Amino acid sequence: MTPRLRAHFERELTLALEAEARGARAEAWRCLERAHVLSQAHALPHLRVHGRMFGVAWRGRDTRELLGQLPRLLLAAPGSVLGRAPRGNTGGADVGIFTPMPIPEDLQALLREP
Repeated sequence: MTPRLRAHFERELTLALEAEARGARAEAWRCLERAHVLSQAHALPHLRVHGRMFGVAWRGRDTRELLGQLPRLLLAAPGSVLGRAPRGNTGGADVGIFTPMPIPEDLQALLREP
């Protein structure tokens, strides 16, 4: 990750933690989805986001999301290393594991940087 991309990635994770602490689970999840999009090409950050998603699902007692995160935890790092992570996918159980999705414009600019 470039330093700028890493900074934005870390910012989204921090915002997610802060939102969850306030009880704003939907906002926390949106931040994790954005972090996921930023991390997809990088194995360890990608895995880290899925770990955070699993944690939010666990604390929220969201069985569907917990079960959906299990295969993602197994596939995240290999998918990144092999270039198989679908661009723009937000990483939650509400979308297919291999489904590409549109990338928000502000994130596209970060991902285009060398």
